[in-house]
Amino acid sequence: MQSMKCLLFLLLIATTGCGKSGSNTDTTAQTTNTATIGLPSTFAKGADVGWLTQMEATGYKFYNSSGVQQDCLQILKDKGINAIRLRVWVNPTDGWCNKADVLAKAIRAKNMGFRIMIDFHYADSWADPGKQPKPAAWVGQDINALKTSVYNHTLDVLNTLQANNITPEWVQVGNETNDGMLWEEGRASKSMANFAALINSGCSAVKAANSSIKVIVHISNGFDNSLFRWMFDGLKANGANYDVIGMSLYPSTTNWADLDNQCLVNMNDMVSRYGKPVMICEIGMDYASPTTSKAFITDMITKVNSVSGGNGLGVFYWEPECYNWQGYNLGAFDLSGKPTVAMDAFLLK
Repeated sequence: MQSMKCLLFLLLIATTGCGKSGSNTDTTAQTTNTATIGLPSTFAKGADVGWLTQMEATGYKFYNSSGVQQDCLQILKDKGINAIRLRVWVNPTDGWCNKADVLAKAIRAKNMGFRIMIDFHYADSWADPGKQPKPAAWVGQDINALKTSVYNHTLDVLNTLQANNITPEWVQVGNETNDGMLWEEGRASKSMANFAALINSGCSAVKAANSSIKVIVHISNGFDNSLFRWMFDGLKANGANYDVIGMSLYPSTTNWADLDNQCLVNMNDMVSRYGKPVMICEIGMDYASPTTSKAFITDMITKVNSVSGGNGLGVFYWEPECYNWQGYNLGAFDLSGKPTVAMDAFLLK
């Protein structure tokens, strides 16, 4: 998750109660996206729902486009979502997004037929481009000890999932690691070799759990080709092992078309330069502009599907179910707890 999203937590939110009716600034009626662009059956149309169990525990309800209360995951599935992304924190103080919470959400997703991505933050809370803090239990460890901690934690979580008949299709080794992770030892601008070694520890653990799982290295600003070349040139030079290049993209309502175009150029460059497929692991836009958001998502799905050689694997929306929650305004549900028209973009086939 990007730094700018974390800053949104500090904003004051409206007083609209959980599940109570509210209005969107764009009142466009819910529609069905009947467009067909030839998406392969393997194309991931995903949603990160890491906040879901916490929202439910505080009384949040979710409603389909007709206003009928339903399980949020069912609402997302009916909107075309076929994959769920879940973040893992090492030892969060409130328990949310720890191993047990992730397992509970993964079981629900698996039972509903979703494909699953696991996103390791390697922190006790948010890790993103602006901060990559060590978990409290790992503070003081040198790079060799950190490599061992990354391996053991990754393998433990994945073994727990597999003991419950859940094998993720993808695993992120780190979240938005624009300058590496586990700072300072793993800061890429300080030691790309150390960051590559941490990636390899995580990758080795993933493959030890199940060799079929695809390992993703994920950084933000998918439009920034120079950033991606710096990172993946550095990882290549230091022998990093991974399977997929992951990106985030959070444009505004006015610059999304330009950034989408730049992102497509970058995706094709990544495929040709490194021989790796690409995936958009996070997108989002202001919930109050749902028609613009729908156009953005539709364009992003179309562009990822057009990546050369069929190497665009999918698009995930970050926390679409959020409404009136912790000041986060880039979800895709309105203040009445219903999906906005933006979610219809995922009905593309």
